[in-house]
Order: sequence, then C-alpha cells, then structure tokens
Amino acid sequence: MAHLDTGIRVAGGWLAIASALMAMVLIGHGPIPSETADQMTLVAGASSRWIIVHWMAAASLSMFAIAGLIMLTASSRLTEAWWTMSAWAVVILGALWTMTTAVAEATAVPAAARAEDLARFEAWWAFAEAKSTGFMFLALAVAVIAGNEARVPRGAMPAWASWMAVAAGVGAFLGWPLGMWFGVAMGSVVWLASSLVMSLWTLWFGWSLARTASTVVASTGARSRA
Repeated sequence: MAHLDTGIRVAGGWLAIASALMAMVLIGHGPIPSETADQMTLVAGASSRWIIVHWMAAASLSMFAIAGLIMLTASSRLTEAWWTMSAWAVVILGALWTMTTAVAEATAVPAAARAEDLARFEAWWAFAEAKSTGFMFLALAVAVIAGNEARVPRGAMPAWASWMAVAAGVGAFLGWPLGMWFGVAMGSVVWLASSLVMSLWTLWFGWSLARTASTVVASTGARSRA
C-alpha cells in the first residue's frame, strides 16, 4: 500500500498543479475568433500576454503528461478497467500532442502576427490548429475518468461533481470542432467554458488524490479482501 499511496499522491499533485495552470491559461486565452485575420489582429495586439499564456499552457500540458505516466505505473482502481487505463494513456498523448501547439503559439505565431505576415501566420496557425486537436481527446479522456469516478460509491469526488465533469469534457470535445472547423461562433465559447469547468474538476480531483487515504484508490479486489 505504501507504493500505491506514493504513486497516487504524486500523480494527484502533478494533476492539481497542471489543472490550476490550465484554468489560468483558459481565463487568459479567451474565445478564438473564427476568422484567421481576426485572430492575427488579436494576437498582434496582445502578443506579450499571448506568449505568457501559451508558455504556461506548455508547462501545464507537460504536467498532465507526467500525472498520466505516474498514474499508469501505480496500480489502482483508477486504471483497473481497460477504458480507464486507455483514458489515462489518451491524457498523456493528448497533452503531448497539444503541447507542440502551445510552443508554436508562444513563438512562431506571435512573431508572424507582429510582422503582419498573414501568409506565415496562416501557415503556423494551421499547424497549431491541427495539433491542438489533441486537447479534444484529452477532454474526452477526462470525461471517461470522471464518469468512472461518478460510479464509485466511495470515490475521491462527489458524484454530482464528477457528472458535471463528464458533461464538461464532452462539451469541450464537441465545442472545439464546432468553433474551429465549422465556424460556429458559440462553439468556441462552449469549448472555453467547458474546458474551464473540466480543469476545475481535475484540480479538485488531483488535490483529493494527493491527500486521500489508500482505501479510496485501492483496487476492487483489494477492497473485497480487506
């Protein structure tokens, strides 16, 4: 149980820090305009904030990946089923995939916007938009993790909060393509609001795991033998 406690507590700590950073990133980021030219104007007018926000995003996503890696090495009910194990793996991959977006948006994107080079901006923006698809799947993975948590009678989180996180994860998953692929203005707002709610849940969840008792995360088999 000592190894289980250590692994889950450490993973929870990384998850909480990553989520706190991501919540701040989302507040500073704001909705994304559907037109590329409008986005370039927005970035050029606030390039310093844009750079800071996206370096914070890169750090946050790196920490999400660390949390997922540690979680997968600590055998517990959180990774007991194939779908939860897969969800934590998707968290890692989605975070690493999107981290390259954050780095591009902290470096090449604001440089092109300040130079008013629309062709260069469009090229880097297309790259960033494609790589940020990883966040969709990270959000869907969080919805799966939260759904599993909502089903546990003595979980680390209240069921109502976990069901809210499920809805938020699905909202973020659907809001991104609506706003970025189909040009629906409200899609970006739905993505932003849902992602913020989701990040607050993962912050709470990570904090709970970092300070919880081992019985909360022990496997079903271990509980039945206890």
